[in-house]
Amino acid sequence: MDFIINNLPEALMILGVLALIIEVAVLGMSTFILLFLGISLFATGLMMNVGLLDDSLATALWSNTLITAACALLLWKPLKRMQENVDSKEVKSDFAELDFVLADDIDEQGLTSHIYSGIAWRLKSKQPLSAGTHVKVIKKEVGVMWVEAI
Repeated sequence: MDFIINNLPEALMILGVLALIIEVAVLGMSTFILLFLGISLFATGLMMNVGLLDDSLATALWSNTLITAACALLLWKPLKRMQENVDSKEVKSDFAELDFVLADDIDEQGLTSHIYSGIAWRLKSKQPLSAGTHVKVIKKEVGVMWVEAI
């Protein structure tokens, strides 16, 4: 404990960086509490190291309390807005470019299946397609391949 008290600014900066790493790398910015705390710990340690703040535990406690609250007030809404921006475009992959010949008739009901990579996928199409038609996958859903004639 004496080591931490004697090196309080450095200990605070190390704890701040650890909190930031955990928030970003482990939690993926899903909670902002560790982000605010990490910023606060690092800033307090830096201010103590430069000499703007006295390096005591009481000063560290009050400084972290105030800086964490200020970060929360200033950054909560912009960060929350940033989290809500989700890109909804479909991902293109090689899987979507798969083509094959139909063994059975298919329609929009998805009663026919096709074995691909050891999994039985239901096949659906916007227009009815007959057996023997060469088709390609245009869209995929959970357990469903949407196809169209080539």
